[in-house]
Amino acid sequence: MMEIWAFVPAIKDIEKKGNLPATPHFMAGRSQYMIGFIKGTIDEIGPDYVVIDNHGVGWVIYVPASLTDNDLRTGDEVKLYTHMAVREDAITLYGFYSRDDLDVFRLLLGVSGIGPKAALGILSSMTTDSLRFAVLADDAGAIAKAPGIGKKTAQKLILELKDKFKLDDAFEKKLAHDNPAGAEGLPASGGSGTAMDDAIAALVALGYSATEALKAVRKVGPAESMDSEAILKAALKFIF
Repeated sequence: MMEIWAFVPAIKDIEKKGNLPATPHFMAGRSQYMIGFIKGTIDEIGPDYVVIDNHGVGWVIYVPASLTDNDLRTGDEVKLYTHMAVREDAITLYGFYSRDDLDVFRLLLGVSGIGPKAALGILSSMTTDSLRFAVLADDAGAIAKAPGIGKKTAQKLILELKDKFKLDDAFEKKLAHDNPAGAEGLPASGGSGTAMDDAIAALVALGYSATEALKAVRKVGPAESMDSEAILKAALKFIF
């Protein structure tokens, strides 16, 4: 650990003098992420971080508030997938329960104007599933509820991430998260139901009550000319 903290500033100092290329030759072709995950025992829980004891080293890892509020307890054995953010004055680790959460966090970092703190705030206020559906439904209001995220930033996020998410994938991930034993996918249309019926069935399969699904679909308005996917995207705005 001491070598890491002493070595990184040294590299940056040399880069400033122009004696080393931006990417050192010994790192060429390798992943830019040095630490994939950390597994150990939780030694301390803070409002937005945990300290994991891994073979006598305490790793400070910033996590979504949902983890510190509900899921984690001191003494628990955990495995967190990590992202390492390197700045001139700090090296910070951010951790998540799943690779999917980590991947979405990194997608958020790719949005102009959103840094690690804002990205973590978004994933503290909504799940990755909710974020996907909010993006696909153009629901900037739901995203803007996150701390430090205004309506304009939320709209920019939607614009930059919309092509990164697919509705079918979002549904499959939601089902997989709700049913870890194995999701069977969305109910397929049998040909006899309407697009509205299919949309309601899909929302119910995702865990929403039949009443919630029916109310949301009805709020879409005239939907005779819309297919089930369009109805679903519109209905999601009225659920979140």
